[in-house]
Formats: sequence, structure tokens, C-alpha cells
Amino acid sequence: MSADQGEGRIPAGAPRHDVGAEDDGLEIGPPKEWAAGVPGILHALDPALRGMGPGRTAKLLLRMNHKHGFDCMSCAWPDPDRRKAAEFCENGAKAVNWEATPLTVDAGFWGEHSVTELAGRSEYWLGQQGRLVDPVYKAADSDHYAPVSWEQAFRILGEHLADLDSPDQASFYTSGRTSNEAAFAYQLFARAFGTNNLPDCSNMCHESTGAALGEVIGVGKSTVLYDDFAKADLIIIMGQNPGTNHPRMLTALEEAKEAGAAIVAINPLPEAGLLRYKNPQTPRGIVGRGTALADQFVQVRLGGDMALMQAVSKRVLDAEARHPGAVLDHDFLDTYTTGLDAFAASLADLDEAEVLAATGVTSAEIDELADRYLTAQRVIVTWAMGLTQHKKAVPTIKEIVNLLLLRGNIGRPGAGASPIRGHSNVQGDRTMGIWEQMPPAFLDALDAEFGTSVPREHGLDAVGTIDAMRRGEIRTFVSLGGNLVAAVSDTGAAEEAIARCDLSVQISTKLNRSHTVTGREALILPCLGRTEIDRQASGEQFVSVEDTVSAVHASRGSVEPVGRNLLSEVTIVARIARAVADARRARGADSHDLDAVGWEAFERDYDVIRDHIAAVVPGCDDYNAKIRQENGFVLPHGPRDSRTFPTSDGKAHLTVNALEHVACPPGRLLLQTVRAHDQFNTTIYSRNDRYRGVKGGRDVIFVHPDDVADLGLLDGQQVDVHSEFEDGVDRVLPGLRVVAYPTARGCAAAYFPEANVLVPLGAVAETSNTPVSKAVVVRLEPSAVPTPA
Repeated sequence: MSADQGEGRIPAGAPRHDVGAEDDGLEIGPPKEWAAGVPGILHALDPALRGMGPGRTAKLLLRMNHKHGFDCMSCAWPDPDRRKAAEFCENGAKAVNWEATPLTVDAGFWGEHSVTELAGRSEYWLGQQGRLVDPVYKAADSDHYAPVSWEQAFRILGEHLADLDSPDQASFYTSGRTSNEAAFAYQLFARAFGTNNLPDCSNMCHESTGAALGEVIGVGKSTVLYDDFAKADLIIIMGQNPGTNHPRMLTALEEAKEAGAAIVAINPLPEAGLLRYKNPQTPRGIVGRGTALADQFVQVRLGGDMALMQAVSKRVLDAEARHPGAVLDHDFLDTYTTGLDAFAASLADLDEAEVLAATGVTSAEIDELADRYLTAQRVIVTWAMGLTQHKKAVPTIKEIVNLLLLRGNIGRPGAGASPIRGHSNVQGDRTMGIWEQMPPAFLDALDAEFGTSVPREHGLDAVGTIDAMRRGEIRTFVSLGGNLVAAVSDTGAAEEAIARCDLSVQISTKLNRSHTVTGREALILPCLGRTEIDRQASGEQFVSVEDTVSAVHASRGSVEPVGRNLLSEVTIVARIARAVADARRARGADSHDLDAVGWEAFERDYDVIRDHIAAVVPGCDDYNAKIRQENGFVLPHGPRDSRTFPTSDGKAHLTVNALEHVACPPGRLLLQTVRAHDQFNTTIYSRNDRYRGVKGGRDVIFVHPDDVADLGLLDGQQVDVHSEFEDGVDRVLPGLRVVAYPTARGCAAAYFPEANVLVPLGAVAETSNTPVSKAVVVRLEPSAVPTPA
């Protein structure tokens, strides 16, 4: 490994990572009862200072999330209009250090490490090897990648794609870290090539949100803006851990609390950030106790959220029956909604005993939550993957909307539905057309703008792509960022599927699991990171991203690229398109749709892409002017802006959803996958989970102390975790250490992505096809691996 000279030089004493970094030794301590504070500062700055040096650290962190800087790549939390000098969180600083490290993978690395050896390394070790700076190719008869020129790499990929019997034998995956400009170019290339096979990370996280909200209010996005949090009377946080996954949200919650809002946390696990927040940018957060955030913690059983929402809605309807006209917002319901009568009738005989069994909470706790809702005039319900990755995720989210609609809590300040996206631009990618099911109007607009004839048949999502690979129907797989092999369910099936491809291609900044599980041939194409200056023929470029509240703003790299041979994502996509067109022409095949796009102009000046976005994407008119405004712009949203609902009948829909909760046989637990604190999606920054008291390892399973005793196990004992599905396959995650932990009774938690092996590919949420990694029935058996002394 090496480092470029000058600004990117590795500071003296910077760590070099090898296999010894795997042997940290697992230690378990008590979970924390608060988040951030001085430790948050130290854990944010120490890795950056050691990895990048003080100059590079200051230059990057002080421009992160600022109006003329770059957007954080670690989450999609929105930026306030008035920003602090340090507008970043601990995990954002770690994400910058991870990407902007001057440590690079040199040419010798590929000869020293075979693909087989790399496949045996952990996700953590792979990520610590440094930035990828040269394209490499693994031939079919080799177990090693070897450096190649960019021209060779594009020729290999272009010829593979041109040789396919059908464009649908290729699939083009996308990560949410991709910019709007690159995403628009990528989906346009795939469709001009001839396929709608455009799976993305949304398929595995918030697809359930889009499916539910799209059906009942017509728009699959948040109905609130950043400022709405400080205007709310009540904020209900469901299936979410903001202290780890989007820590800057804690500041917004603190501001809401100071403005008088009540906060309810609904989660199987107590999360430190929702208990108490010590804002490291305030004196109270440094030397005081900070701010107690959650006024009520409802420790719901896994899979019980839908029953909980129905029980609260029933209490609201019962209150209306006792005080006719004084509880429900009848003007709103009569004007803007449909389905109230059927919804009310469906809850009239809701079985309280079934609700209590499903939720694991008491009637008194539900009464308290309902009372809070009834006394609040402005209510926000916010959620993340703790809700979206259940079998019944879509009807659960519909029940959230039902509750909000009863009292008019959509389309007014301080109220609404607020899904919190994880990836920084996963929502923007979808807006730009990264979806296998884009509506006909969008595809018509593409054809009108470029003179193409793009396909109309729906393509494959992430699970569908893996299934098609296993059947031999996908021969070439291209990934623009991301780590699909690690992120998707049924790890063994995913690895088997990729291996059946003729060619797998990863457009990446650093190594991950997906580089080590390859097709017969494989390419790695290294790209610029968001922190780096992007120079093209017309000068320095910027890109744009969309956050979780539909605000679109510019992002400009701040430091020199760590390698001289890196290309931008836009450049890579444009040159792939040109290579495929060249290969098709050489074979006498039709290349009209690819030739119709001015790929060279795309690469030369990103304003050209944005002009096309303005002509194609709804709400993006005059894009180049709007994105240059000081705070960018907010995309229009009918339900939020004017209570205009773009559904089939122009109304918001209250829906009837049959209550069904996961049955857990005796001697079994319901498992959910979670992320550690030092983790962003599949990227592992360290082997610690500070807020949960875990240090030096990830092979743990969190179980309630009473369940540990009832199962005849011991705290600290080594167990094998077996999942139980109807297909009868024995899927096992061996050698986990039991950690007695205050999770909900009957529930357990283990880390993502390691526990993905327990979930079969066919276990998906209804409607959304999202892998089900929550409420998985498991049994724990004493492990053959000896328990450490």
C-alpha cells in the first residue's frame, strides 16, 4: 500500500492494518445511558487526526455539510438553514476519514493477495486497506486481480455487454451515495442499453415506505421539512436509532424538546441517543447532564408495531365516540380523505388481548401514548428500518398514516409522516430514475428529451436480480457503489448467484465483500469520492444530492484526489456507454439509443446533465439556477405543500389492514439485525459498539436476561443461532457470544450484515419485496466453539 505525496501524504505514525487488527479481543460492558458529549468529540476527531493529519482533517470537516462544501456521505439527515461551524457528527467524521484517507492500495497488493484469500478477510479488514486508485481485472483463469488501463477496462465491459443475447441479461445496481448527476446518467445508460434492471439499496431499506406512502398519499417521501420538528407538539420515533445511524437528528430533537415537544421512543432496544443527549456543541452537553429526550419509552415486541398503531387509533376513535365532533379533524377527513367508515369499522372489535400479545406492552402504556396523541395538535411520526424490514412493513406504515390522518396531521406545519433515509442520496437516486418500475410518464420524458425508445417492461429489483443470477439469466452485473453481496439477505445464495455471472463489475472507492465474490471475470473501477475535487474539461464540477426531506443542494469536493488515475462516477458511466456503443457498432448491431445521448458533453460539463434533468424529472425545472441558490431548493410535494394527494381519486386513503403478528414457538426468540455504532451500512469503522458496551468484536447476540435464564443459557456463553423458516433449510450463524441485554422479552438482536445468512432470499415484505431481517424466528444452541474463559 502507498500514499500520494503532498496534501494526501500519510501522517507519521498512521496505522497500517493487517490480520492482527482482527484479534482485538471481545469485551462486554454495560450499555450507555446517554449519547455524544465529550466522548463523541474524541471518537470523531481521533481517527481523523491519526488517519489524515490535522490539516486535511480541518479542511474537510469544516466544509462538511456547508453551503459551499460537500454533503456528508453517512446519512440523509437534512441541513438547517443556519449552520454551525462544526456541522457534522461523530459518524460523519468517521465516514470522511474512511473515504479521504491518503492510504492507497498499490499495484503490488493484487499480486500479494488472491481473490480467494481476500474472500476470507472480514469486511472490517477489507475496508482498512485504503483507497482504490487503479482499475483492475480478474481474468476467468486467474485467482488474482491485475492492474489494467482504463481503455482496457472499458473495452472488456463494453464487449461483454454487447455480446449479451438480450439487454435484460445485465443488471445495474446503485448505492445511495451516488450523486443525482451520476444517477441520472446511469439510469439513462441502462435504459438506452435496453433494460430496466436497476436494483438499488432502496430495495433493501425503505422500499416498504415508498410502497405504503405511494398507495395511501400518492408520494413515497417524507411530508415534513427540517423546521417542522421544532414546531411539533409530539414526535413519535419508531424502529429507529438516531444516536448511531443519523446522530445530527439528535440536535433537531433537542431543539424540539426545548420548544415544548414531547417525544416517544418505540423500539425493542433502549437506544442511548433517545434516552439522553449531551450536545457536544453546548455547555450543557460538555459539563452538564444534557437533555433527556424520550418522555415515554414503549418497548415493543418485534413485529408488534402495527398492532400498537391500531390500538392507539382505536382509542382515538373511542374518544371521538365519547365526545362527538371534538376529537377527529372532520373538516380535513371530509375534504381530503376517503375510507374512514371502513377503517373505523375494522377496529371496532380489535382484540385487546391480541394487541397485548403482539406488542408485549401493557394497556396502560398504550393509554399513555394515546393520551399524548390526543392532546397534541401537531404530531410527527418518524421511522426507519426497524419498521421497513418486516413481513408486514407496508401495512404497518399504512397504519401510521391512518393514525396521522384521523386528526389532520399531514399537510400542516409541525406534523406529518417522516421516514428517515440512511444513505445520503438514496432518495435522490430514486428521483433521478433509479428504479426498476419508473412510471410511463418518466420514460416518455426520456424518449422525448433524447430521441430514444427505452423499454417499458418493469425490471428486476435486488432480490429479483439475485434470483435471476441463480437461474443463469443475468450474465453481467454492474454495481455503481454499494456492497450488494453483503447487504442482501441469504448470504450463501447471493454469493452463489454472483459466481454464476460471466462478469461482475464494481465501481468503488474502497474494497468490500462484493469485490471478493466475483463472476468468472471481474473488474474494479475506482472512482472519486465526494470529498475530492472533480475536474473536467470545462473546469471544476459540483454535484447535487437530495436529503430525507426532499431538499436538493450542491456538493463540492474540497481536497485533491488521492490518486492521479481516478475518474468520477459520471465519467465512468459516460465512458461505459460509449464503449458499449462502439462494441455494438463493431458487431453491426443497433446502437441508436446509446448514440442519441451526448455522453462526451455529460462528462465535460455536469451542467449539461442538469439541463436534461430539468427537462425530464418532475419538480426539477430550471435545475441549474435553483441548485446554485444559497440553500438549493425543495422539491414540490403535494400532500405536504397543499394537501393535494396524487392518488387515483385525489384523496388520502385510510386503509383496512388485517392484524397479524409473528408467532414465536416456545424456546425460540425473535431476532432483528442491527448496526453497531462504528458502522455505516456494511462499512465497519471499528469492531466496537460503544453505546451497547461492546468492544473488540461483533460476534454477539443480545438477549434479555430472563430469556437467557429461561433458555438454560449463561451470559457470555457461546451459541450457534439457527433460523427457522418454512423451507426447512437449516441456516446457522455459529459462535456468537450471548450478551444479557435489556431488549424486549422474547426478542434478540445480532449485527448486520453478519446475520443476513439467517434470512432466506424468499423471505420478503409483502408488496415491497424487501428482505425480512426483523422478527426472524431463531433458536439458540450451545456452540461447539468453546466459550472463552
